[in-house]
Amino acid sequence: MRKRAELLSVGQITSTHGLKGEVKVFPTTDNPEIRFRELKEVILKTAREDIPVTIKSVRFSKNLALLKFEELDGIDAVEKYKGAYLCVPRDKAQKLGSDEYYEADLIGMEIVSDEGKRLGVLSKVLHTGANDVYEIEMDPESRKTFLIPAIKDCVKDVDTEKGIMTIHVMEGLL
Repeated sequence: MRKRAELLSVGQITSTHGLKGEVKVFPTTDNPEIRFRELKEVILKTAREDIPVTIKSVRFSKNLALLKFEELDGIDAVEKYKGAYLCVPRDKAQKLGSDEYYEADLIGMEIVSDEGKRLGVLSKVLHTGANDVYEIEMDPESRKTFLIPAIKDCVKDVDTEKGIMTIHVMEGLL
């Protein structure tokens, strides 16, 4: 059984906004306007530390959320968090529907064909609009990758407990 991530990303800080300490956040959650308005606290996850913060205000501009945190005042206080992820504990995450998965549970999953051949490891989820696309790393040394659409014709089974995704290799995929 794979170890599951206990913190799940709901967004990533892309830059600061203005001088009062607002940040621009690219949402990594479904229904971001509803989700960010519901959130009261998040954890800023950086390479070095996890910092719990309280959301003071939320507004939206284009495809980004503009957030202000209670604990961080002014541009100097938030500047160092560019690139940080906004995370919530798994028990505070939105409930999933059938055939929905947390991105954190998909990354690192072993990919096998419906014929039983090991194809690689899911390394990245790309959000394209129509449907997500999974980047599969075939060989870590050569960094050779291929892409598969996250559609039912291609993705046949996802076992998050075992960490295995079974796909049908459609013609032209490899």
